[in-house]
This record gives sequence, C-alpha cells and structure tokens, in this order.
Amino acid sequence: MKIGVPKEIKNNESRVGMTPAGVYELVKNGHSVHVQSGAGEGSGFLDHDYKKAGAVILDTIGQVYGMNEMIVKVKEPIEEEYEMVQKGQLVFTYFHFASSEPLTKAMIKSGATCIAYETVEDEDGTLPLLTPMSEVAGRMAIQQGAKYLEKPAKGRGVLLGGVPGVAPGKVLVLGAGVVGIQAAKMAAGLGAHVTILDINMKRLRYVNDVMPPHVVTEFSNEFNIRKYIKTHDLIVGGVLLKGAKAPNLITRDMLKEMRPGTVIVDVAVDQGGCVETTRPTTHEDPIYIIDDVLHYTVANMPGAVPYTSTMALTNVTLPYVLKLANLGWEKACEMDALLKKGLNITDGKVVYKEIIEAFDWAEAKA
Repeated sequence: MKIGVPKEIKNNESRVGMTPAGVYELVKNGHSVHVQSGAGEGSGFLDHDYKKAGAVILDTIGQVYGMNEMIVKVKEPIEEEYEMVQKGQLVFTYFHFASSEPLTKAMIKSGATCIAYETVEDEDGTLPLLTPMSEVAGRMAIQQGAKYLEKPAKGRGVLLGGVPGVAPGKVLVLGAGVVGIQAAKMAAGLGAHVTILDINMKRLRYVNDVMPPHVVTEFSNEFNIRKYIKTHDLIVGGVLLKGAKAPNLITRDMLKEMRPGTVIVDVAVDQGGCVETTRPTTHEDPIYIIDDVLHYTVANMPGAVPYTSTMALTNVTLPYVLKLANLGWEKACEMDALLKKGLNITDGKVVYKEIIEAFDWAEAKA
C-alpha cells in the first residue's frame, strides 16, 4: 500500500503522524511511504532520518494527498486540506467529528474512509490510541495551569505546592479518566490539594487506592461542582464521552461563583469542552478571560511537546497502521471488531451513531 505522512498545518502543531522507526517497519512489510519534506522537523526527525528508514520525501502536501491510498496524520484535516482528501482514500488520524459539523460534512463530501484514533477500543472499553495523548494532556494541564495561576498571567497569584507556613493551592479535577488521573498525579506531586469528581464509583475507588491522602474524591453532581469551584484555584476539565460531545458541567453563570484569577484548563475542548464558555484556542494565543476567570483551552495541547507526543503516539498507532496496510481497511475491520469501532465515515456516510446524535441528524439514521 502507498502511505502518505503530511506535515501538520494546524497552528503550532509540531507533531508528525509517523516516526522514522514506524516508517522502517512499514517499508519492511513491503509498503511504500511518502513523507512530506519537513514533516518531522518539529518533533526532531529530519528528512534524512526518514530517507534512511526507506521513505520517499515529497515536496508538497498536495503530492502527499494525491499519491497515496492511506494518509496517516495526527490532527484532523483543516479547511485548506478538505479538497485534498480523495474519494476512496483512507485517512487515519484524530478526528473528533462530534465537535465540528463543517469537518464532518467535508469528509462526507470527500467520499473518503475516516478511521478515528479516538474511537478505536480495547476489549475493556479503553481507548488505546487516545490514551497516550490524554496522558500528555493531563500532565500538561497542571503544568500550564500552574503557570497561568501566576499574577503576571492574570491568575490568582497562587503557588500550587505552597510553602512552609502557607497552605498549598487547590485543584479541582472533573473526571477520573486518563486525563483526570494524570492531572491529579502531577498536581499531587507538586503538593497541591486535589479533589476529583466523577460519576463512576469504580474510578473513584481506584483513585482512593492509588493516590496519596491529599487527593480526595467525591461524587460528581451540580451541587458539588458549584460547591468546589468557589474555593479551588485551578479547575481541570477531563470529561470524555466516547466519540460524542462533552457535557457542559460548568455553565456560564457558574463563573461568577469563582474567585477572580481562577484558572480553567478544559482538556475536553477537542470534544466541545465540558465548560460552556470553552472555545478552541491555539498555542500562539492560548488564553482568554471571561468574568475574571482565565480559560486555557488549546485544542492540541500535546503539540507543545511534540517529541514526547509523537513517540508515544507511534508506539500505539503503528500496529493498527500495519494491519490496515497489510489487509486493507475493509478486511482489517472485519477481522478486528475493536478497530472497526474507529470507523466513523465511509463512502459518504456516517457510520458512528454518536456523530449522528451530536448533530441531531435523525434522518441519517434511516
């Protein structure tokens, strides 16, 4: 199979869909890989590294889309890429369709087959291709939140870990999934007081078992959320509904109950955000303030640490890329029911019900 790896063109997105090591494995299996010139530079991989692994370097993104049967990316195609995607082409990347109707309609129109990293599942219902980026984003949420709590950034001027004689900062984490666990781990490591809310008691029991005593759990409901947002300095949104739009757990009116300088890091922004006032931002312009509450809502947080993120991503995507290349997407999905759950759109039709529900496309169900 001919496989293309384009350079990501989303704002400040320095990750790349495949490492040279991944290219080497694909070439070893008899496939041809075309990498756009400069695609890996942001992650520390040069054209020379890809050539050495057996890739052919192409000059333009148009050539990559035009010459290949499968496109392996990191982020969803943006508007200027829509027309490049070809009918019958397989695109394997993060899509997060439920948060973007224009993207969904563009991929339907293209006639391409879209398999989304974020909806491929394991036997236990976990999301193996989303997990490493959720781990990165969860840890980064605390790193960024701590920075924006500083007074020059318009934050409350709170040091999360405190100092002797001064109480530590307080972190509220919404969701005890991968993002929430990693955020809690990082915040606890800094010495902050951490509260995790979730509706899944099994997850809360797990948190209680593995976290230190200054990480406490409570059941998630509106009453408790309203109670804790009044006293916590940093709020991390880590709620995920597989393939669906995130629920708004914090509404616009709740911002007035927070103290000025409170920081919200909504990691769920890729799925629409779990805060009503969330809108996607970029690494170039990452924050905005509403009602004196600072919002950090960068839609590709792991893109800020591209070496770590690209290595972690290829570790988990490569086995699926190989399966798709060796068997073709139809046979691969037929043989692997868990990979089939990643199939979102094919031949102009949405085949993932959560996307249909997100846009209330009742007629598409027929």
